[in-house]
Amino acid sequence: MIQPAKRLDTVQEYYFSKKLREVRELMAAGKPIINMGIGSPDLQPPAKVLEAIQGSLGDASAHKYQSYQGLPELRNAISTFYKNKFSVETNPENEVLPLMGSKEGIMHISMAFLNEGDKVLIPNPGYPTYTSVTKLVGAEPLFYNLSAEDNWQPNFAELETQDLSEVKIMWVNYPHMPTGTNATLETFKKLIAFGKKNHILIINDNPYSFILNNNPISILQVAGAKDIALELNSLSKTFNMAGWRVGMVLGNSTYINEILKVKSNMDSGMFYGIQKGAIEALQLSDSWFSEQNKIYTERRNLIWELADKLDAKYSKNATGLFVWAKIPEGKKSEEVTDSVLYNNDIFITPGTIFGSQGEGYIRFSLCVTTEIIKEAISRL
Repeated sequence: MIQPAKRLDTVQEYYFSKKLREVRELMAAGKPIINMGIGSPDLQPPAKVLEAIQGSLGDASAHKYQSYQGLPELRNAISTFYKNKFSVETNPENEVLPLMGSKEGIMHISMAFLNEGDKVLIPNPGYPTYTSVTKLVGAEPLFYNLSAEDNWQPNFAELETQDLSEVKIMWVNYPHMPTGTNATLETFKKLIAFGKKNHILIINDNPYSFILNNNPISILQVAGAKDIALELNSLSKTFNMAGWRVGMVLGNSTYINEILKVKSNMDSGMFYGIQKGAIEALQLSDSWFSEQNKIYTERRNLIWELADKLDAKYSKNATGLFVWAKIPEGKKSEEVTDSVLYNNDIFITPGTIFGSQGEGYIRFSLCVTTEIIKEAISRL
């Protein structure tokens, strides 16, 4: 047998890849599993988006290789979206780069800026991909703890006590996944100052801005942010286009050009029709967001009721596509979620997959219908 690369010794199979295989096996054995584990939107994309991709298929260039930088119209649409929604000015020629999902961007950014042995500040709890990608490129994760006591915001006094001399990148993610905590401009200002002081590239991963959130903000709103910050965003959650794989990274042209060097060697451009659909999505009126949030509000109210059944506590100020809930003291996250899976046929996510600070918490997805949530409540 050919031996795998040593870099694979640093990572494990993604939790959901492994756990969902078990869930499928339980379902194949006849178990009526309700899946509340993952944030894969079950709602349909906007009708105009579907019409746009269908209408594009006969275009002369629809089935050719596309530009590594995406269609100019798509970059313009992203730039206009950021101006209208966040009051952020970007040059669509060189400060906007479409991606095949923001997850791709995490790898591209890491490959563009990290050398072997560099250190990366990663939130705990946080998105597991930040850690796995850091390890895959030979860099070293340096976790910074977030806590309920600090409203899941970075503790800058604690950060400054660490040796930051080898830190190259800091990942932040607001609105935060998994806790649903929104950022504040004050936090973003502190992050930009922290990055400049310590010569650390700050990257905000921002795919949940418009879900159950009355105050969507971008780190690029802060004066001077482009000097030291990038922002990732995605159409997956906002427009129910997760399987389309459409994301973007925004920042100054120097940083974007470095990322493009990596990206242009890893794909041959995004499918033309998907880009046309994305353009339509980015031009939708605010009524799209309000209609989606009515549905999510109804679901969230029921998820809160479900959490109550497990004596779990949650914040009603949280945003995003999940409910993050604290289980009773003395209980372990995976013990609770496994018990609910095996005894009640409901799959929810243990907080521990997001880091050690997730112990004592569980996470529910809002990507299930009200009827299914009601069924889950009845099972408990």
